[in-house]
Amino acid sequence: MDERNYWLGFSVFSGIGPFKFKKILEDFGTAKKAWDSSDIKIKKNLGESLGIKFVDFRSQFSIENYLKSLKKENVWFLTFEDKHYPNLLSKIKNPPFVLYGRGIPFEKWNEEEINRTIAVVGTRKTTQYGREVTRILASQLSQAGFTIVSGLAIGVDAISHKTALENGNKTIAVLGCGVDCCNPSENLSLYKRIIEEGGAVISELPLSHPPTKGSFPARNRIIAGLSIGVLVTEGAEDSGSLITANYAFELGRKVFAVPGPITSSLSKGPFRLIQKGAKLVTTPQDIIDELGIKNHELRIGKIKTKIAVETKEEKKILEILENEALHFDEIVRKSQLDSSKIGSLLSIMEIKGLVKTTDGGFYNIVS
Repeated sequence: MDERNYWLGFSVFSGIGPFKFKKILEDFGTAKKAWDSSDIKIKKNLGESLGIKFVDFRSQFSIENYLKSLKKENVWFLTFEDKHYPNLLSKIKNPPFVLYGRGIPFEKWNEEEINRTIAVVGTRKTTQYGREVTRILASQLSQAGFTIVSGLAIGVDAISHKTALENGNKTIAVLGCGVDCCNPSENLSLYKRIIEEGGAVISELPLSHPPTKGSFPARNRIIAGLSIGVLVTEGAEDSGSLITANYAFELGRKVFAVPGPITSSLSKGPFRLIQKGAKLVTTPQDIIDELGIKNHELRIGKIKTKIAVETKEEKKILEILENEALHFDEIVRKSQLDSSKIGSLLSIMEIKGLVKTTDGGFYNIVS
């Protein structure tokens, strides 16, 4: 039996994570030698308590039968030493030593698809502003050739995945449970679409492993690890998306945040990230430029998007700005709309490329 299949066996035992498995390889040389070692030796490596549990697990677990289960469930896997293990993910601290997947195996992805990846994450309880901003940015980033990575959660995650698929691009969903499960169940149709339409659903957890409190922070480190940058579009101060962003900071990856209305509690997460050093994003081009991608084919200005259609309120603002640049306060006065509403509209219109700001809080129509 191949060495990588013994890695698989260790990945199923819940007491062994990347750190402990690394020590096992250091002590035994190979996973096969560790799996076949005496009870005394493996207990010495793992410690008496965990060692007893592993010996009991090993006596009852069949790697061959587990491989059959993976095949039956159309699940592929990669070990850390496999050629097609994502290079970006391999560079994080304690990367998954086994990665499970459903959908298109990474060995069939081209190098650009697996390396030009950006995480788009945020709150589960989105506002209309957050939903629209996420759709705009995820759409244009997808069209610009980025693979969208997210966590399949309700809210920003789901919008990001759906938008990527709608643009005919790949997307990667990282789960906090086994890949044969869908959590949350409300996103089952999206889960199936990702698998069927050329994307991938991945996890470091074995088949049928349920989500746990600790599995989501661990999942977030994988999201950050897979991506050259993390974009947070909307989130409260305690949003899980900030965990993903903080992992990205630690990895030296780029972090991007969209400033929302100051009256919204869901703008506090992005504002905190901006204070910490995240790049403030008002257009997709901000992300392209910060990442240093020079390929002319990726220029956002050349990308046509269905989302750029103006709403009635946006048309009203464009009419107000038709002949001159106006200050925010003057736009509020002339439009007779609430200032917080105008703030949201102008932010969205700027991301769409309909207006631009100048020093002093003035707004112009983009010619």
